[in-house]
Amino acid sequence: MVKSSTPPRPGLSRRSFLGSSGVAAASAGLAAGAQAQTQDAPAVAPDAHPKVSFTLNGKTRTITVEPRTSLVEALRDTIGMTGTKIGCNHGQCGACTVLLNGRRINSCLTLAITVEGAEITTVEGLADPEGNLHPMQTAFAEKDAFQCGYCTPGQILSAIACIDEGHAGSAAEIREYMSGNLCRCGAYPNIVAAIEAVRDGQEG
Repeated sequence: MVKSSTPPRPGLSRRSFLGSSGVAAASAGLAAGAQAQTQDAPAVAPDAHPKVSFTLNGKTRTITVEPRTSLVEALRDTIGMTGTKIGCNHGQCGACTVLLNGRRINSCLTLAITVEGAEITTVEGLADPEGNLHPMQTAFAEKDAFQCGYCTPGQILSAIACIDEGHAGSAAEIREYMSGNLCRCGAYPNIVAAIEAVRDGQEG
C-alpha cells in the first residue's frame, strides 16, 4: 500500500470541519435563499384548469378539465356519457370510438382540451328525439351483432363512419376498415352482416 507523503493537518477532521462555523453559515445561507425563492414563486390557483366548449350530441357543452384529461375520461367522468367505453386505453381496441366532426377517433388517445369547437357524437346521440334507434343500432340488434355488448357502442359508431367513408363496398373491405374495433366475443360475421344491411337499406 502506498502511503501519502502529505502529513495530515493537526486538529482537522471531518467531524470538526462539519461542525465549523463556516459550514453552518453556508448552510443557513442556502436555506434562506430557498425560502426566498419559494416566497417569490407565483401561487397557482386551484381552479386554473382550462375550459373547453364543444357540441356533444347536438348540445353545446362547456367543461373544465385538467390538461392531461383524455376525451373518454371527460365524456364518462365529467359529463356522465358512459356509453363510450374504456377498453385498452392505448388506442388498440376501439371500445372508446366516437365521432369527431363526423370522423371516427379513439377518444382515449385524444386530449379533451383539443376538441374546442368540435362536434362530437357518442352512442347516446344516435337515436332521434322520439327515441327511435339509428338504423345501425337496429341492424346490430336484428343481426345479433353483439354478445356482451361492451364493444358495441364503439363498433356501431365505427360502422356508421365505415359506410359514410365509402369503405363498405364488400365484406372484405368492411372487415379491413373495421379491424380497429375488436370484439372479444367474436361476433365479427354478424357485425359485417349488420353493416351490409344498413348499406343496402334493409334497416331503418
